[in-house]
Amino acid sequence: MPELPEVETTLRGIKPKTEGHSIQSLIVRNGKLRWPVDSHLTDSLPGQKLTAINRRAKYLLLTLTSAKTGAISHLILHLGMSGNLRVLPHNTSVQKHDHIDLLFDNGYMLRYHDPRRFGAFLWTDQPLDQHPLLAHLAPEPLSDAFNASYLFQLAQAKSCSIKSFIMNNRYAVGVGNIYANESLFLSGIHPTTAAKKLTKKQTEVLVVNIKQVLAKAIEQGGTTLKDFLTPDGKPGYFEQELKVYGRENLPCSICSTPIQRIVQQQRASYFCPKCQPKK
Repeated sequence: MPELPEVETTLRGIKPKTEGHSIQSLIVRNGKLRWPVDSHLTDSLPGQKLTAINRRAKYLLLTLTSAKTGAISHLILHLGMSGNLRVLPHNTSVQKHDHIDLLFDNGYMLRYHDPRRFGAFLWTDQPLDQHPLLAHLAPEPLSDAFNASYLFQLAQAKSCSIKSFIMNNRYAVGVGNIYANESLFLSGIHPTTAAKKLTKKQTEVLVVNIKQVLAKAIEQGGTTLKDFLTPDGKPGYFEQELKVYGRENLPCSICSTPIQRIVQQQRASYFCPKCQPKK
């Protein structure tokens, strides 16, 4: 699943050739995504100007301005389990699972490709911070609001595992399975440790590592573990930096102890039993 670094990479890739341009047309080949694509969009989007593209957690937020009335609306896009967005010339041939094309007046289009169709292409004319998908999200992990004091205070009342805790969007956003595993390894914290058992010092270290892991992944263009591609069709390279994820039975990069794998809430957790002792 594309996580925060992959979505941020996508944003940075699509922004230069789409932001500031007007929508010429919308082509929906298959609107049966996680939620059905509004049928009125093929008529209402043409003529709208894409005035800004932002990200909130794993959602891409496209702000539109009506050329006629100046009214503001938004598209909320999510890449689901297997989706990607690419900027392509209008005449690019259609491939299987190319479900939506958003064509702009500069000859480029934004193409949404999603084999499993778990993504989203939603429209709203309401304030984004009031939208049900966005209203209860935690602070952005690379912001100052996401800090050790914030996380430690929340963790004190949580008996769930620390891995589940930092993957919950109400407490931390964008820390998907890959990045949770990597952050916990760098912090020396076993993934099954109860969140409320973390000390202030451990929380400080964990927050620092979450920020560093996500920032490094963004710098490397995300992680390619199946079909994630950047908007220019290139793979992300953070996979080469992974210390524990997907490395079961391989030696730990620090102590050479074989990496172990367990399953938590149907997600694979990887850890070094020596560097991350269970307490």
